[in-house]
Amino acid sequence: MENNNIFNQWLTGLKKNKPLIIAGPCSAETETQVLQIAHELKNSEVSIFRAGIWKPRTRPGGFEGVGAIGLKWLQKVKKETGLKIATEVANATHVQLALEHDVDVLWIGARTTVNPFAVQEIADALYGTHKIVLLKNPVNPDLSLWIGGLERLHNANIKNLGVIHRGFSTYEKTKYRNNPEWQIPIELQSKFPNLPIICDPSHITGNRNRIQEVSQQALDLNFNGLMIETHCSPDNAWSDAAQQITPNTLFTILKELKCRKITDNTDDYLQKLNTLRVQIDAIDEKLLENLGKRMQIANKIGLLKKEKNVAILQNNRWKEIQKKMIFSGKEKGLSEAFILQLFKAIHQESITHQEKVFKK
Repeated sequence: MENNNIFNQWLTGLKKNKPLIIAGPCSAETETQVLQIAHELKNSEVSIFRAGIWKPRTRPGGFEGVGAIGLKWLQKVKKETGLKIATEVANATHVQLALEHDVDVLWIGARTTVNPFAVQEIADALYGTHKIVLLKNPVNPDLSLWIGGLERLHNANIKNLGVIHRGFSTYEKTKYRNNPEWQIPIELQSKFPNLPIICDPSHITGNRNRIQEVSQQALDLNFNGLMIETHCSPDNAWSDAAQQITPNTLFTILKELKCRKITDNTDDYLQKLNTLRVQIDAIDEKLLENLGKRMQIANKIGLLKKEKNVAILQNNRWKEIQKKMIFSGKEKGLSEAFILQLFKAIHQESITHQEKVFKK
């Protein structure tokens, strides 16, 4: 995947210098429902109509999609509105049926991405296709697994590739249904700068009231587009009702979103930016210097514990540090989540240093 310049060609053709917008219901429920939503979305900024035909559910008994009959409804959408059509595929049979019904965009869901065998089966079924294939991030925050799925698809001679960021599952209670963990898609962007990346704020938030906020965050981070679940009657949706919005709400959100420039080449901007970056670089150097000094002290603590035969991990002390740093961080405008992540990393490094002392 070293030469990825071809990845953005399909995107450029679709979006015309604007974010690519994919919208439609979480699930295709009835032919009437699908066509009604599609007709409300046509002649708007929406380029691709999405609808789930096969729905992987966490537990059996829930609505698992209408199945192959829904593909005929998508064909009608394409014929009547001119919108490209998209659906999720989870195995070779899904792929075959989707291709037979001329689906333009096939995406692989988060639950499937975690299984290399399933991704390989889909890649084999799609070998050499010119269709657009989008890979959602795996449920768990594993960048290597996400990249591995991309490599399997790329090795199958699939040129029109892209990814969808839909957040990651977590046991911790947060305001999101799936934590965005923005650093992971950012790292993916840095590795493959021409790989189109679409944000799915519906699955990240699980809450229609946060769709605009997360959509703007994605655009601020140079994401190429958005996939937003849209339903004419969201509260009555057969799946994921809380995260779907009406077409009119979608249009309002899209109107209010601000698209950012990649850069500004004016002398004034570049000079001010360089000055601020020099300040950040200086602070970063001091941070590293202080962290180095902290680890030297951790080594001394390790020697003392070893001498007195005391365990390395001291939970009460660790709880005191977290509590104190969260309070202090808030006073300095830093979020609790950031402070916890930062000091967990520092604490782990301190433990590693002390373990090395114990082994000597």
